[in-house]
Amino acid sequence: MPVLVRAIIAIILSIFNLSTQIPLSDYQVIPDEAIRLRILAESDDEEDQLIKHNVRDAVNAEITEWVSDLTDIEAARAIIQDRLDDVEQIVAATLNQFDSTMSYQVEYNDQVSFPAKLYDHYVYPAGEYEAILITLGEGQGSNWWCVLFPPLCFLDFSAGTTVEPKDNEDEQESVNVSFFFLEWFR
Repeated sequence: MPVLVRAIIAIILSIFNLSTQIPLSDYQVIPDEAIRLRILAESDDEEDQLIKHNVRDAVNAEITEWVSDLTDIEAARAIIQDRLDDVEQIVAATLNQFDSTMSYQVEYNDQVSFPAKLYDHYVYPAGEYEAILITLGEGQGSNWWCVLFPPLCFLDFSAGTTVEPKDNEDEQESVNVSFFFLEWFR
């Protein structure tokens, strides 16, 4: 990225009160062709969040192995679609470890809703994305998500802040504007 463009981005980020301590080249940008994983907990109860984290660890470990050597999204899609039953079995086994009779649902499609997320100093916009969605129980608790393909689940997106449009309308506007400028100069 040319120096002038980086300078302009730094100025824009400072205008919107976003820190520029981390070089833009160090950010993990989610590619347009990506497959995400989103897990919704039953509730924010400590036990439900613990179950969610254990489901996350088990599912992520398995799928990461499936896609680790892939470079083609079509191949990743095929493997994930073919092995959705395996994902369901992993969720069931994890719930069984907790003696939980909680219901669950595993879906895979390109219309999974994600809220806007501020992670560190970068914005991931709200939208509908291709993803595996695991809903534990009623799915009313905090969610966790990452990018399965290409594998970016080493980033802990749970440490970010979810921006809910109805509760944070002013913040949502600045998120959209900031992301627009980042995309415009990318």
